[in-house]
Amino acid sequence: MALRKSEDVSVHALYADAPDIGLGLLSARYARAYVDLNRARDELDPALIEGAQAAGRNPRVASGLGVIPRIVGPRAYIQKGKITQEAAEERLTHVWDPYHTQLRALLNTHYAQGGQVILLDLHSMPQAALDAIGQPDLDIVLGDLHGQACAPWITEVAEAALIAQGFRVQRNIPFAGAYNMQQYGRPRMGRHALQIEIARRLYMDEGSYDMTADFAAVRARLARALADIRAHAVTRLGLS
Repeated sequence: MALRKSEDVSVHALYADAPDIGLGLLSARYARAYVDLNRARDELDPALIEGAQAAGRNPRVASGLGVIPRIVGPRAYIQKGKITQEAAEERLTHVWDPYHTQLRALLNTHYAQGGQVILLDLHSMPQAALDAIGQPDLDIVLGDLHGQACAPWITEVAEAALIAQGFRVQRNIPFAGAYNMQQYGRPRMGRHALQIEIARRLYMDEGSYDMTADFAAVRARLARALADIRAHAVTRLGLS
């Protein structure tokens, strides 16, 4: 059960209405404890992978949170000992590569239709992360790399749409975004990326990992917010 601490539990189900709204939806099929899709492919941890070479100074890798994580929390190790480079490459080949190949294809398809595309990267955050910053009642954190990953109006529209649905929203603290924001957020090229982190306590029991009675209502509120974001984006960008 401890391995699930880093999992974005049921986020795919929370946003399952996205296709009905007219948005593409790509869901990860493997947990972050196995392969972290929000890390670069070469963020390999020498403390976990035999013979791996550190790709420069990287605090994420040093802390045990590389593309193949060593921990799921402070002093919470995933396994004893190391894995081989062959085992690491097998995970990346079968999990990381197809996910990002598909994501790039989806983004490129939409970009080709109108010269603009917006990626909403959807995650969940544990209560402990909010308690640590002294904001236990925060509901959603929008991460845009402090304005570098998307045009300012996109963050503003998303914030307003979520607040209109009763969510308490903050930007970039404690999660500003990682690899996906850095890789796919190129606002000057018309490629925008915004990370949305939702507090798990809103829809699940963090002890049992069961969905609560509030799940359906939270899903409906998120669907209305997504529809609002899409409507503004269509008008602003002149897309269909």
